[in-house]
Amino acid sequence: MFKKLTQFWSAIRQLSGDDAYERYLQHHAEHHVETPPLSREAFFKQWQDGKWKGVKRCC
Repeated sequence: MFKKLTQFWSAIRQLSGDDAYERYLQHHAEHHVETPPLSREAFFKQWQDGKWKGVKRCC
């Protein structure tokens, strides 16, 4: 039962983007070993800047 709950919670976090920093750290450790990872604050600032910068509409 606990394993199912953990898997469900993991899926919710992934769908909502709540685990984005953990996934970033995992990717960084596998592919970018030569550079230090961004801090949590810097990562989310970069994410927000990318999300909200520029025109995001069709017209």
